Amino acid sequence: MSISSEADLLGISKISEIVALALKEMREYAQPGMSALELDNFGGALLQSKGAKSAPRLTYGFPGWTCISVNNEIAHGIPTENKIFKEGDLINIDVSAELDGFWSDNGGSFVLGQDLNHHAPLVEASKRILTKALQNIKGGVKISEIGRIIETEAKKAGYMVIKNLAGHGVGRSLHEEPHQILNYYDRFNQERFKKNSVVAIETFIATQSSLAVEQADGWTFLGNKGGFVAQHEHTIMVTGGAPVILTSMNEIFS
Repeated sequence: MSISSEADLLGISKISEIVALALKEMREYAQPGMSALELDNFGGALLQSKGAKSAPRLTYGFPGWTCISVNNEIAHGIPTENKIFKEGDLINIDVSAELDGFWSDNGGSFVLGQDLNHHAPLVEASKRILTKALQNIKGGVKISEIGRIIETEAKKAGYMVIKNLAGHGVGRSLHEEPHQILNYYDRFNQERFKKNSVVAIETFIATQSSLAVEQADGWTFLGNKGGFVAQHEHTIMVTGGAPVILTSMNEIFS
């Protein structure tokens, strides 16, 4: 999506605020002993109260309002009643939705309660790397250069990246051009970020795996070599300088 009018900016800003606040409130609501289904229903009610429609449910028929992945699940985790949170779990919540023809997407990994399993360094690395990636995005910058930054910073921190999950354009649908905002340097990708375009930038920082493998349920992704992954995602508007972070109200960097 390219923002070409004040109405465009208002529309994408409104749905971005809704998904951001839903993510923030879901993160604060989660507690040990709660099921992923309960947390998802809480998030679904938040979206519905604002008139927004769950993007994965609307687009793909996903069996949940939001994606909730726990521990070794990388992404697209199904929020079931038998997925019970425990103290120290690594939880990822991804919230995307549509309102009045505008779509926005955001997500974040966090440790539930005390860091009993020592996931905090991975989570903090993912936040730090996304921050650096965003600082380098503006109109005219090669998309592959952002992948280079993410991959380089991950290696510096002692981690690797998931290579077959990516950020993407968003705005008039859940996934738009550019489709391959990868977490590594792809020398064949000559695309550049366009001023006034809307994109979802996300990290997939991993301890052991480099590929996400879809499971038998048709949704959940696990790593090809095990381990854990932290993901953080913002929807932004690209400018001629620093990007406008449309989902900043999720406070994933706090």
